[in-house]
Amino acid sequence: KEVKAGRVDMSAMRAMINKKAGRNVAHDLREDNPTAVKQWIPTGSRWLDSIVCKGKYAGIPVGKVTELAGLEATGKSFLAATCAANAQRMGIGVMEKAGCDLGSMMYVQAQSVEFVLETIEELLGATDDQLLFIWDSLAFTPSVSDVAGDFNPQSSVATKARILAKAMSKLVIPLADKKATFLVLNQLKTNIPHGPMARQIAMTTPYITPGGKAMHYAYSLRI
Repeated sequence: KEVKAGRVDMSAMRAMINKKAGRNVAHDLREDNPTAVKQWIPTGSRWLDSIVCKGKYAGIPVGKVTELAGLEATGKSFLAATCAANAQRMGIGVMEKAGCDLGSMMYVQAQSVEFVLETIEELLGATDDQLLFIWDSLAFTPSVSDVAGDFNPQSSVATKARILAKAMSKLVIPLADKKATFLVLNQLKTNIPHGPMARQIAMTTPYITPGGKAMHYAYSLRI
């Protein structure tokens, strides 16, 4: 005899989905919105913090991915170090990908893009502590194929972008679940477009950031 499905209320459906996923992925937005930022790490600049979120002194959003990009010698590493110090005052452990080794701050030399991302994934799975990851910098970290290959830039075109596209789709949710923060430092590079619209593009978009478009989708904040 065929059994007809009965009515299931919303809370039962959430419980069913969460059981299937093995973690809380279905939420009641009236009680808990997982996309909402509940905590911020001050940047040290009250002006910058105030324009990040209207009506409050905010900063770097906890549980999200943030890009800090600029030309050389514009203070990216200094601002990241200030964020690290403020994170420590909040009880957040700091893992910096290129910087200094002081107290609860751990320095890990970035051997490759893959090593950086795999290390972050392993640490997220190994601890429930809140962590701040600072990658200094995305632009200057090679991929494994870059290190093993020759000096011809054409031999590894878009390799880093493909790695990052796959990695960020894996890391965004674990970062949010562990309330971890990923601050990515990046360099601005001169945009050299080609084609009939090259002049107009160069004038309107004089600089680009390495890493591909996937990173732009992963970032909750770009400074």
